[in-house]
Amino acid sequence: MQKTNNFLLRRLFSQIWHLRLVQTFIPDELYLRIQYKNFMGKNLNLKDPKSYNEKLQWLKINDRNPNYTSLVDKYEVRDYIEKTIGNEYLISLIGVYNTFDEIDFDVLPDKFVLKCTHDSGGLVICQDKSTFDKESARRKINKCLRRNYYYSHREWPYKNIKPRILCEKYMVDESGTELKDYKFMCFNGEVRCSFVALNRNSPNGLNLDFYDLDWNLMPFQRHYPNSGTKINRPKNYEKMICFAERLSKDIPFLRVDFYEVEGRLYFGELTFYPGSGFAEFTPESYDELLGSWINLPKKVN
Repeated sequence: MQKTNNFLLRRLFSQIWHLRLVQTFIPDELYLRIQYKNFMGKNLNLKDPKSYNEKLQWLKINDRNPNYTSLVDKYEVRDYIEKTIGNEYLISLIGVYNTFDEIDFDVLPDKFVLKCTHDSGGLVICQDKSTFDKESARRKINKCLRRNYYYSHREWPYKNIKPRILCEKYMVDESGTELKDYKFMCFNGEVRCSFVALNRNSPNGLNLDFYDLDWNLMPFQRHYPNSGTKINRPKNYEKMICFAERLSKDIPFLRVDFYEVEGRLYFGELTFYPGSGFAEFTPESYDELLGSWINLPKKVN
């Protein structure tokens, strides 16, 4: 009976917790402490953070450079990329829209990608326009346009982004089925390691493999399992490192993502809080190791 009551209480709390009205009125620090306890199973140390996940929470609250908003806006960041490394590394933009109804599907190519500018997960991929479920895409995109992604995990750079829709060229790598993400972990403007996200479309789900700077596999997992296979180092690996460090200059932590298609390098996105700082490491010692690589700023913005 006691176990049943506890289960019902947790379900009730979960339902109340996800009400936007409740989320809006909880101060950021308290909200993050509750979430950290829920996801990580331990108390959040903000006075003297040590681990990678703890330091990401500290940065959410204390490092609020207003320039960060344009860096996570999937449309505005294109200007930063063009000025910093060049527009030849941008995936071709087909259109930008304020609402789903503005999209003229008749003029779009047979394959394309729709993505919201202001969140994570607001993505629709069309591989064949003749079988494209426009109504399903409408429901998903409109739902994403209505939400403010900041309130989910207090990733404050997302709070004031104007919600829009991008349409980009559809691209796949040598697999013919997906784009592997090459994600570079930049600590105070220096790449210390990277990881590859692959097998997104496989029945077993996403895999993450971490590599050191010499492209040796690192012996840990972060939330998602390893693939069990070492892939070839990308042809543009050195350029990726150079560009990642240029793009992350003067930032305590930033993840810079790239794709490689037919030997060409393309920019993916910039992320300040991977996994929102709630992704467990196995073994846990790597949470501490990566945390030691982040030098928190002495002065907050």
